[in-house]
Amino acid sequence: MSANTANTANTANTSSTAGSEAAQPKEGFWAKVYNGDGDFKIVQNRKRWYTVLIGVLVVCLAAILIRGFSLGIDFEGGTKISMPPSNGATTSSVAETFQEATGVEPQATQTVGSGDAKSIEITSSRLNEQQIQEARAALYKAYKPTNGAGEVTPDAISDSTVSESWGSTITQRMLLALGVFLVVVFAYIAIRLERDMALAAIACLAIDLTVVAGIYALVGFQVSPATVIGLLTILAYSLYDTVVVFDKIQENTAGLFNSTRATYEEQTNLAVNQTIMRSINTSLFSAVPIASLLIVAVWIMGVGTLKDLALVQFIGVIAGTFSSIFFASPFLVSLKTRRRKYRDHEQRVMRARQLAEDEEHDAEAASDHTETVTPASSSGDAATVASDKKKSVASPNSAVPQAPQHDEPGHGVAGQSWRPGM
Repeated sequence: MSANTANTANTANTSSTAGSEAAQPKEGFWAKVYNGDGDFKIVQNRKRWYTVLIGVLVVCLAAILIRGFSLGIDFEGGTKISMPPSNGATTSSVAETFQEATGVEPQATQTVGSGDAKSIEITSSRLNEQQIQEARAALYKAYKPTNGAGEVTPDAISDSTVSESWGSTITQRMLLALGVFLVVVFAYIAIRLERDMALAAIACLAIDLTVVAGIYALVGFQVSPATVIGLLTILAYSLYDTVVVFDKIQENTAGLFNSTRATYEEQTNLAVNQTIMRSINTSLFSAVPIASLLIVAVWIMGVGTLKDLALVQFIGVIAGTFSSIFFASPFLVSLKTRRRKYRDHEQRVMRARQLAEDEEHDAEAASDHTETVTPASSSGDAATVASDKKKSVASPNSAVPQAPQHDEPGHGVAGQSWRPGM
């Protein structure tokens, strides 16, 4: 009677537990990502990301080598003439007038700005003072441009000239600034975190540089000093995002070799999952204002410094986010697994898990075997067993058979040995 009551109580408890588990809502995808429970196998699938990366880098490098960059006047040197579009002036007609007056074919003729700030901009190789004056006179005679006050005047046409030596000086200083930046970054991460983390971070910065440069070469965006400034800005952003992930990795892997709970690869992947929502949020909050700035620069203010700055930042934020999530941590794991200490630890973890699985399997097998032994449940059966024992003659060396035992409070099931956790 007591056994039946206990079984009924156990069944009720099991049903109650199952009902409570079923009543709990399942955690959604974004909730898992937010809580770091997404368990995305980013590091484990690093070979797949490496394959994608190689394809992207091949395309970018081919674009850089074959198409090259569209350098602005500040790098190549040259002359720029601007005038408001009046009396039917178009980019094609203005370019034709310019070429007839100077004998020089313009490199680019484009409309910039909108509304009252709208103008036509001509860029060409460097002109001498006489050629500039001839171009200004021809444009004024053909289109009679007006200034901001609505007055027809030659001063509505503006010009600027940059020498080739000044452009080369800017290029040299840009490369010097980039080199100093990378050296300082490597030294800081190597001292603050680890040398391998510094190498992985620099590799990601090189990827960001190559991807952004490849997109500029492939699409034909013009490279200006504002582009360089924006590029250094997004490199700092990408570095910041990578260092946050690496700091979490260092926290997760503290005391790694004193435990066989997880491998370095698994702890690194856990750190990526724990910080992935932060990386996404940072990217969104960075990209949205940059995109707004880009729209304002293109549709309202036209092509100019603001547009160049916003464009490179927008591309760089996206590239930096992908590199910090999909390449920084996998690079780090690839560097670590080249060292014997980390490979030996991974083998110890695998052996410990295999041993635990074997012990669990043996325990389940022993439990299943015990459950097949059923004690006598009636007095008639007990009497029959006792009668059979009286008729048999036991050897003096044989073991004394044990009588079946019923469940009692505080004791295990008959025939079942005690194990921790029962």
